[in-house]
Amino acid sequence: MNREISTDTYLGWNSLCELFLDTAARLDLAPCLWQRTPSGWVARSWRETEAEIASFAAGLRELGVGAGDRVMLVSGNRPEWLIAELAILSLGAVTVPAYVTNLVDDHLHVMNNSAASVAIVSTAALVKTVADAARRSTGCRTLITMDDSVDPSALANLRHSTWPAVLEAGRRRANELRARVAQIKRSDLAVIFHTSGTSGRPRGVMLSHGGILTNCRGAYDRMQSDIDYGRDVFLSFLPLSHAYEHAAGQFTALSVGGQIYYCDAIERLLPDLASVRPTIMTAVPRLYETFHSRICQAMRKKAPIHQRVFNEAVRIGRIRYRQEARLRPPDWLFDKTFGALVRRSVASVFGGRLKFLVSGGAPLNYEVGEFFAALNIRLVQGYGQTEASPLITCNPPSSFKIDSVGPPLIGVELRIADDGEICVRGELVMDGYCNDETATGKALEGGWLHTGDIGRLGPDGHLYITDRKKDIIVNTGGENIAPQYIEGLLTLQPEITQAMVYGDKRPHLVALIVADEDFLREWNRAHGTRYSLAEASRDQQFYGSMQEVIQRLNKRLAIHERIRRFAIADTHFSIQNEMLTPSLKIRRHKILEMYSPVLAELYH
Repeated sequence: MNREISTDTYLGWNSLCELFLDTAARLDLAPCLWQRTPSGWVARSWRETEAEIASFAAGLRELGVGAGDRVMLVSGNRPEWLIAELAILSLGAVTVPAYVTNLVDDHLHVMNNSAASVAIVSTAALVKTVADAARRSTGCRTLITMDDSVDPSALANLRHSTWPAVLEAGRRRANELRARVAQIKRSDLAVIFHTSGTSGRPRGVMLSHGGILTNCRGAYDRMQSDIDYGRDVFLSFLPLSHAYEHAAGQFTALSVGGQIYYCDAIERLLPDLASVRPTIMTAVPRLYETFHSRICQAMRKKAPIHQRVFNEAVRIGRIRYRQEARLRPPDWLFDKTFGALVRRSVASVFGGRLKFLVSGGAPLNYEVGEFFAALNIRLVQGYGQTEASPLITCNPPSSFKIDSVGPPLIGVELRIADDGEICVRGELVMDGYCNDETATGKALEGGWLHTGDIGRLGPDGHLYITDRKKDIIVNTGGENIAPQYIEGLLTLQPEITQAMVYGDKRPHLVALIVADEDFLREWNRAHGTRYSLAEASRDQQFYGSMQEVIQRLNKRLAIHERIRRFAIADTHFSIQNEMLTPSLKIRRHKILEMYSPVLAELYH
């Protein structure tokens, strides 16, 4: 480990721009940002990245962007995302990230709520929806496009410039960067993130430079024994428009001199893992569930002897993780030989040099976490929310507990209210919701951020999450039920890919499930059918097969947690149909809008 920085270093930075400039001064010509090109991965050095930020910032200044202005950023993950943001921030302006999956009305809401005056858009495909929203907005009349292939007609009635033009316009004043950055204070507003809307219209969460720096400091403090300053490799693929990737995958990575590779499409993730070979990776639980499912499905297709070796390696690994007892000599010998081969094979899926994985954004299923722990892949769970910049707690990689989200990070004050709600105080807490004093007052009542999550602090100092306060199901018998726990168990079944549990103020639970496509394909082959997902959802024989799955799971659940009846959805929950957030959490209110009659019928 190279101790180039300490936790005190983060206290000396007044802005996210200073974080970058200080690191750039240390690493200079070392690679910083990597981008895929037709000929392979190409790097920008720290010096080159700083020069581009300086020119782009001056170019934005030429377009009239100044302190306090809000600039919307609509782009997939790429080096220009970071360059644009640091250029915006260096002017004392505010970044307003927006999801690339937003519809016109979503973009319009973000523009008007944040009072964005400029929008930076990456591709021609995204320009149409952003431009349509800009024309209808109250004040966004300037668009800057990163890519050149934009139909001019799509930009009618809007002021327009391109990435190269803005860079060129700013080159002669690029030397102003450091002087402007020196004027920024930690308390200055940096970013307005619009929450992904699991329960309603997105709110604009206002975060300061100091709030995000506090997150970076806490993350560094938690993982510093594993950090090799200037040499760690991060693969960025979660949307940078989400506060989790923004803090953990971008600014924390930059603060430790990490090299960032940008995966620009989820379908390229597996080959990118193999070529980039990251040392640290952040993701949401859904991705780890997918990896778990794929590894297990691949094993089921292997010869019986390979299956037995794999299952034995996992069994022994679970014993080792739980520290139930010292391994017996036969288990110890197996673990050192065949078990090591299994672990090496699974590690290669992630590139082979991974130090640890971080899970956040939603609860991690215990079985998935223990599965990876059994195979010596450290999967550390954290907890947070956008209103806290967003990291609140995280497990230390050296001694993680799968069933907890770890102790509070340094700089975080945490208490549990009388009703079990988790409350947070510190520099990391948001300034408030944009243009919503009522919601701000409620969320920050008494000077504490009221998270809406229920949990407890254990004697070990770790935080244990029960559920979201507003998602807890209270049945007519008075039992409190955590739906996310049961949904996690449902989606661990190889036959089910997505699920939502329902039953508040009802006598028992029901569920809406989405069948796994691989299972449906195998079922079609066995029954001589060619059903689509929608057709299978209406077939009684297929329903009977899924009923066996539910019955199998119910044996593991308490009586009040069991699924009495269920329905099969005729389509996947997706970002496109608005039943998933961009961070892959289910939007219960959207699912209920579509399937409310179906769920109600399950009680008749």
